[in-house]
Amino acid sequence: MATCTPPQPNANRALEMARRVLRIEADAVTALSQRLDASFIRATELILHCHGRVIVSGIGKSGHVARKIAATMASTGTPAYFLHAAEAIHGDLGMLTRDDVLIAISNSGEGDELLTIVPLVKRQGGRLIAITGKPDSALAREADVHLDAGVAEEACSLNLAPTASTTAALALGDALAVALLDARGFGPEDFARSHPAGALGRKLLTHVRDVMRAVDEVPTVTVDTLIPAALLSITRGGLGMTVVLDADGCLAGILTDGDLRRALEKRGDLRQIGVGEIMTTTPRSIAPERLAVEAVEMMEQFKINQLLVLDGGGRLLGALNMHDLFRAKVI
Repeated sequence: MATCTPPQPNANRALEMARRVLRIEADAVTALSQRLDASFIRATELILHCHGRVIVSGIGKSGHVARKIAATMASTGTPAYFLHAAEAIHGDLGMLTRDDVLIAISNSGEGDELLTIVPLVKRQGGRLIAITGKPDSALAREADVHLDAGVAEEACSLNLAPTASTTAALALGDALAVALLDARGFGPEDFARSHPAGALGRKLLTHVRDVMRAVDEVPTVTVDTLIPAALLSITRGGLGMTVVLDADGCLAGILTDGDLRRALEKRGDLRQIGVGEIMTTTPRSIAPERLAVEAVEMMEQFKINQLLVLDGGGRLLGALNMHDLFRAKVI
C-alpha cells in the first residue's frame, strides 16, 4: 500500500512568510494607534458610567476575540462577561439588562446574529459599542460609539483568513481595558484579588499568619539551659533558632545558629555556658496580620533568616524563617 508523504516546508520560505505576517500585523496595530480619536474617549466614558456589566459579543473568530477581551476586562476592574452572538438569539440575551453596555465585535459589521441582537438591546435601553473594520457597516451605524479596527490587508497570503483584523480588534480591546484600569485607579492589590492563585496574588494576599509555625511548633529553652541542650533544640525545631523563655515563661530572647557561631569564635568551649549569656535579647519580630512580603523585606534588611511572630502585647504566637516563605511561594 502506498503511503502519503507529508509536504516538507521550505525553511527559507517559512521564515519569509512568518516575517511577512508579523510585519503586516504590526503595521495594522500601528495604524490603529494613529487612528484613535474622540470615539475611544466616548467608549471609555460609556463603560465607566455603566451601572451594570459590560457584555462582549461576537461570532466566529470575532467571538474568540470577544471572549478574551471580556476576560481581560474582568481581571482588570471592569465587570464583564462574554455572550456568544448565536446563543444570544436563542435565549441568552436574557443576561443583558438596560444598565449594561454591549461591545459587539465584527470585522464586516454585517453579521446577522449581531444585527438581530442590536434592536433588542436598544429597545430595553442598553448601550452599544461596535468594533468593526467597516465604519459604514450596519453595525457601526447603529452603535452609540463605533471604534474603527479596519486593516489594510489580512496577513493570510490569500487575504481571506481573519489574521490582521483579529489582531487589531484584540489590541483595541486591550487598549480599552487598560484605559479603564487607569481611570479606575486599579492597582496591584486589586489585580491580586482577581488572581489569588497567581504569583502576584500569593505575594500580595498572603499574611504572616498563613505561613508561620504555630507556637506549639516553635522550639523553646529557658535562660539557664546549657548550650548543648539548646543546640539539640535548634536542630529539632528546624527554624535555625530556639526561643528563650525566662522563669515566668515570658519571652527573653532567641538563640540562633549565628549566635552560636559568634560565641564559639570568641569563647571556644561552650559546653558549660547557659543560653542567657550568648542569646539575642532583642529579636526581630512581626505581627501575624502583616503581609508575608513584609517579613521578606525585614529579613533582607536586617540580614536574618527568621522572625518571631508576636501579638500586640508581646506574647509569642509563632515564628517563621526564610524556608517557610519559599514553601509558600512568597519569594
